[in-house]
Formats: sequence, structure tokens, C-alpha cells
Amino acid sequence: MKATRIIIRTILILIVAIVALVCGYVAYLQINYYRIEDGIELTVCNQCSNIVETGKQYTVMTYNIGFGAYDHEFSFFMDKGRMNDGNEVNGIYGKGRSKESVERNTHGTKSHIETHNPDFCILQEVDTASTRSFFINQRDIIESAFENYCSVYGENFHSPYLCYPLNDPHGSVHAGLLTLSRYKIDKATRHSYPVDDSFITKFFDLDRCFVATRIPTDTEKELVLINNHMSAYDEGGLIRQQQIELLRNIIVEEYRNGNYIIVGGDFNHALCGTEKSFASQQQVPEWVSVMQDSEIPEHFRIVEANNIKEVPTCRSTDIPYSKGINYTSVLDGFIISDNIEAEAFNYDADFMYSDHNPVIMKFVLKK
Repeated sequence: MKATRIIIRTILILIVAIVALVCGYVAYLQINYYRIEDGIELTVCNQCSNIVETGKQYTVMTYNIGFGAYDHEFSFFMDKGRMNDGNEVNGIYGKGRSKESVERNTHGTKSHIETHNPDFCILQEVDTASTRSFFINQRDIIESAFENYCSVYGENFHSPYLCYPLNDPHGSVHAGLLTLSRYKIDKATRHSYPVDDSFITKFFDLDRCFVATRIPTDTEKELVLINNHMSAYDEGGLIRQQQIELLRNIIVEEYRNGNYIIVGGDFNHALCGTEKSFASQQQVPEWVSVMQDSEIPEHFRIVEANNIKEVPTCRSTDIPYSKGINYTSVLDGFIISDNIEAEAFNYDADFMYSDHNPVIMKFVLKK
């Protein structure tokens, strides 16, 4: 009997300790939780003096660099999928596979930017001090390689230490959107998107946002270049619709003011009917949403890349990457106003350093 009482007491103590630990951790998350304010004016670093001219051709690149984690061997713990034979699959890693792989991937994405040498570059998922990327400051690495560009950084993911998954914790995160420009930026503003603030989801979801940079031209009009990253996990699509509505309202207002508008980035929507364009051995994932033509406001259009049916820009991350096996689609690109002429192409980087491929657009501001 005595031995039994000791065992029961020990079990009860363990249960109380576990409950206290879990409650303490939840309290820690809640105490450290906050959303970044809307409408923050961001600092422009290394300001340039060049002015954009109408009638002249420029290039802009968008690239989600995936915090340097997504080489071919990487799969992400939050992503689930289903193979064509019905088997379910799930990613495994909470952070990059190693510090060396994250460094290699970060420098690899930087080399793609250098190869195309764009006039403007908008990047998503750029970490500054995160467990998941071994505290490699990717912003510094990229900015130091483009010293003749001015830059703007807007944070869109900050979190206390996330201990999930238990075998490879995601950890604490500081990440954001980085915009590079060879031309003067008069002002840059961070606009907050609506996000899911439900109790558990809010700790794992990003502070989704877009960063609008106001670039002077040789006319009274401004070029408003928007670095955009929309939600990926949104069951029911309510948050996505709210985000689209906010973006629509702002770009329509900018157009009414006579400005040139380019919205680029990771839309996390299949663009131009590409949700089933590429052969794979996976079913279309549940997270895939489609950008409808009706959601694009009057006087705007999606710039359909000239190779949009040949080169995808995003791959599934519920399994490691093998061409023809993973689900792929086009989630990245540009929306422009009709006072701009443009053509784009998807660069086939073979998802070597990220789960996204870059998109490059050549454009001319109409006189």
C-alpha cells in the first residue's frame, strides 16, 4: 500500500508539474504577444538621389527567399499534403537543417539577385535574428552586397520562443520584407493586413503586411512600389478576402491620385489560372486559393509571365523537393496600373535555395 501511495503521489506531482509548465509557457506567449501597429513610417537606409524617368525601361524582381531554409531536402512542419495515391504527407523541420545550409541558401538567393541586377528588388521572408535561421542576419548579408541601393525593411513576423515541433523547435523569430532600390525613395509605409487572432493561431501566424514605397519620377506623379506578402494558412478564406479588399482600396486610391502603381511579391494565391498547370504526383493542397479576375480592380492587371505555364514560382513543402513529384504553382508576380507597360518572366532557379522562384518584370512608366 505504501509503495502504491508513493507511485500515485509521484504521478500526481508530475501531472501538476506538467500542467504548471504548460500554463506558464502559455502565459509567457501571451505576455510577449503583440501586433505591430498599422501605418508605421519606415526608415530609408542609404538614400539614393536618382529619379525614375517616364518612357525609360526598368526592371524589378520579386523573390521570397524562405528564410534561407528551403533547399531541396527541406520540408516544413506546418505543411500537410496528400499524394495522388491518397497517402498523407507532412513536413518535418521547424528550422533550417543546419547553419551551414542556411548560409549557403542565403548566399545562393543573393547570387540570383546579382545575376539579374534589377533596378528594384522586393524580398519576402528575410530573417534578422531568428532561431529558425540560426540567427544569421540575412538583411545585412543582402544589403551589404548592394551598397549602391537604398533599402527599406518592414518587419512582419516577430514571436517569442515557439517550442513546437518538440523535436525541432521553430524558436523565436524576427523576419520581414526588404525592398532595394537604385532610385530615391521619398517615403515608405508599413500597412498591416487583417490576420487570424484566434488563441492558438495568433502565436504561429505572421503579422502579415505590405510595404509601400513612394518613389519620385520626372513628373508630378509618384511610382508607388508595394512589397506584398499575403496569408498562406486561412481556412475558409475570410482573412484573405479582407486582405485583398484592403489592398484594393489602397491601390485604387493611389490611382485616383494619378500615381503609377506596382504591387509585387508573394500573393499566396494561384495567379492566372495556374492552380493545376503543372504535372505532379500530389493533389492540389488545401491551402491553395485562386486569385480571381473579379478581385483585380478596374485599371489594373496581373502581368502574366511569358513563360507562366512552363516555370512555376512555388513548390509544396510537405515533402522534400523532386521535380515532377511536388505540387507547384505560380503564387508570385506583379499587379500593375494601366499607366505602366510591362512584361515579365519566371526565372527557373529550380527551387535550389528557396521554395520560391524569382519573377522579373521589365516596365516603362507611360508619359
